Amino acid sequence: MNFDFSDDQKQLGREARRFLADRSSSAAVRAILEGPEPFDRALWAGLGEMGFLGAAIPEEYGGLGAGYLELCVIAEELGRALAPVPTSSSIYLAAEFLLAAGSEGQKQAWLPKLASGEAIGTFAFAEIPGKVTPRTITATVTGGRLSGTKSPVPDGDVADIAIVAARTGSGAGEQAIGLFLVDLSGPGVTRDAVDSIDPTRSQARIVFDGASVEPLGIDGWATIANVLDRAAVLIAFEQVGGSDRALEMARDYALERFAFGRQIGSFQAVKHMLADMYVSATLARSNAYYGAWALSTGSAELPQAAATARVSATQSFQHCAKNNIQVHGGMGFTWAFDCHLFYRRSNGLALGLGSQSTWEDLLIERMRGRNAPAAA
Repeated sequence: MNFDFSDDQKQLGREARRFLADRSSSAAVRAILEGPEPFDRALWAGLGEMGFLGAAIPEEYGGLGAGYLELCVIAEELGRALAPVPTSSSIYLAAEFLLAAGSEGQKQAWLPKLASGEAIGTFAFAEIPGKVTPRTITATVTGGRLSGTKSPVPDGDVADIAIVAARTGSGAGEQAIGLFLVDLSGPGVTRDAVDSIDPTRSQARIVFDGASVEPLGIDGWATIANVLDRAAVLIAFEQVGGSDRALEMARDYALERFAFGRQIGSFQAVKHMLADMYVSATLARSNAYYGAWALSTGSAELPQAAATARVSATQSFQHCAKNNIQVHGGMGFTWAFDCHLFYRRSNGLALGLGSQSTWEDLLIERMRGRNAPAAA
């Protein structure tokens, strides 16, 4: 079995890297971090024009119809460049919910706009700190109107539409949770940006007060689990890209920085630090490739593969981002160096789909479920 990408897919990755090197330099990332704009609008439009956003969206809905493997290689390059754009919210989540559960009318109305970058989507899920369960969701839809508060909502301050998880009945179980499409420009919607560790990827608090909704599919909780698994694989590739770039930064600095007449990369402590980073980044890539295979083939192993990729890639990016600061020493802690950009993004992505402990619990649960029949 070949787990590597094809030559065409690798070429697509190289094209994306060249495009992002020109459009998403560290100076461009800093312009969003330090400026008033919540994301890089020019870069977002360019990604749409290049077809990168619509890589996995079928052609009949305005996308390229290439597939998930192509989207994975693009996601890795977005992660390397720390691209300050709402790709994960709009493409990995909102577009995937529409593909998984949207009606034909909803797909025709919104997927072409998401693929081109004309519109931005998001997923409004959490309401309180901690793990999201059916019991923690209190936002309610009654008579086609949604009331409740969602926070934090990734890119919720700039999104045009949101897929919202809300309660449809009085029960406490999964069957009481439905999915709804909300036009965030309509009446009954109030939103405010909230502070986060990574301002290049904004977060918002959205209050719904009788907002009009459209139902999305019929099995809300199962759809949520499936789409989060898909998104976990794609975000894992962003984390792999960030891990590799942080490792490269640390290596390059270790080779050019001299102390006591020697390259600091010749010191045993620095060598060990770089070696540990390489091991964690390589393991994360291996697990991400497993997730890409499961995602692209529709394998029944996707839940386990997604959790594995998510846990491994989160650990890797946080490890490499932290050690990159350590290798840079006192300079690594300063605003002038780019190390903190990777540290911010690593921690932001670590929480984007639920905490590390949540995914570790899911991985254990899924591995037990897989092994149970064999044990029986």
